[in-house]
Amino acid sequence: MRRTSRKKRSTLANRAIAASAALILGGGGLLAVNVYASAGEGPSGSPPTRTQNAGRQMSTIDCPEAVNGLPEVPDRARGEVDRELAAMDTQITDAYRQFADRQEQMAQDPGLAENAVLGPLRSKRTASLDRIGIAIGRVGGERPAGLESLAGCSLRADDSRPGNGDGDGNSSDGGSGDGDGGQDDGQGRDQGQNQGRSEGQGQDGGQGQDPGQGGNGPEASDFVDIQTVQPSVDRPRQRRGASRGTFTTDCGRNENGKFNPDNVIVAPGVSNGAHHMHDYVGNQANDAFASDDDLADGATTCRNQSDRSTYYWPVLRLQNGQDEDDVDADGGGRDQNTGEIQTPSQVTLTFVGSPVGRVTAMPRFLRIITGDAKAFTNGDANANASWSCTGFEDRQLKDKYPICPEGSQVVRTFAFQNCWDGQNTDSANHRTHVAFAQDDGRCPSGFRAVPQLVQRIVYDVPPGPGFAVDSFPEQLHKPITDHGDFINVFDERLMKNMVRCINDGRRCR
Repeated sequence: MRRTSRKKRSTLANRAIAASAALILGGGGLLAVNVYASAGEGPSGSPPTRTQNAGRQMSTIDCPEAVNGLPEVPDRARGEVDRELAAMDTQITDAYRQFADRQEQMAQDPGLAENAVLGPLRSKRTASLDRIGIAIGRVGGERPAGLESLAGCSLRADDSRPGNGDGDGNSSDGGSGDGDGGQDDGQGRDQGQNQGRSEGQGQDGGQGQDPGQGGNGPEASDFVDIQTVQPSVDRPRQRRGASRGTFTTDCGRNENGKFNPDNVIVAPGVSNGAHHMHDYVGNQANDAFASDDDLADGATTCRNQSDRSTYYWPVLRLQNGQDEDDVDADGGGRDQNTGEIQTPSQVTLTFVGSPVGRVTAMPRFLRIITGDAKAFTNGDANANASWSCTGFEDRQLKDKYPICPEGSQVVRTFAFQNCWDGQNTDSANHRTHVAFAQDDGRCPSGFRAVPQLVQRIVYDVPPGPGFAVDSFPEQLHKPITDHGDFINVFDERLMKNMVRCINDGRRCR
């Protein structure tokens, strides 16, 4: 999708942001009652509604992440399994629409939720899981058992996502200050990725009391004044033999407006596999149906034409009452992603080395996803976005959007996995073939260090909480769901140059 027009930010729209935010900054906290006053942002275009149930009204649908419950998927079954997993995402999206349209009725009648939403969703998920089992069994010789346990879903309140049982307005990242747990221990430490907690967060006194976009979020408590956040960046000490160089590739800011709601990594061959819109820089052939050959032959926005890699992330939108061209399109308004898409003011793509040793070349067509588009319901084990403001980048947030002072711009940072298993360019869950270095900077056993991609994306948006990233509808536009995707399509010579530059301690472009 390419936008055919660019809407100019109006003074009236800016005033609407300020009025709808109703902010009072001071005393180390944020007071707000309603973030958005944009038409068409409630379910099915209805105006936002307020819950009077002290934050306990159910606000979203919570389903087990099916891919995490699967055994190893044989290569020959992976295409069919990926399509069924994408279908399950669509099932949740459709069920969320049903729920959002009748949310107040279901709050009064739990039986309606079971009969109209959860029961039908469970049946559809059971059928998809059955087809996944058949596909794996057909080529793997044994059908996996117990998949039906992944079929059930529930309704959940905004303040009760995994890792936040108190609902008291504190940061809800469930331990983001100590490394996330699981495979993501040590992730992005040089970028302060794991410092989601901060003084002053969630002090607005209204967490869970305002559903934002008619329950589709985000809400006031998802924002924090960056000036109240304590410096938190923890950079690992570089040891003797560290690869200290950097390689920067300039691929623009998506000035040409290439967007689509596909995800060629997670949902190949499925249109609207992401249910939210992506910004693309680099490779211009990227859509759901792009093969490796298509990417190898694709045009690129990168200044060095030997970099045909693809870099993409969810768009960021202003919630200022301005509709985009995708207001009636998949990934846009049909998936409750509305508002004016913002072109970044700056995009920096830098590859850095290892703090403990040399790096080796990435294989061509290596696929890496960092962060988790479903972290709000999945929990934060794979969450890996950092939010900050220019001039304050020693203060990093993980599960809050920053409110930047006048003259400061919003910054999102992704530090990608920097260890590779030495064999695979992808894996069934798109994660286990790569990993983050451990706390000491070394790769896990069986992995080798590769150049680490660090994306820094800057936006010039009006001060205040009037913006959000696109998300799956049921993820409520939470900042913790932010994520980035990368497919390596450097040619062999340029990749060797990158590795040599990083290992020699030089700064190259």
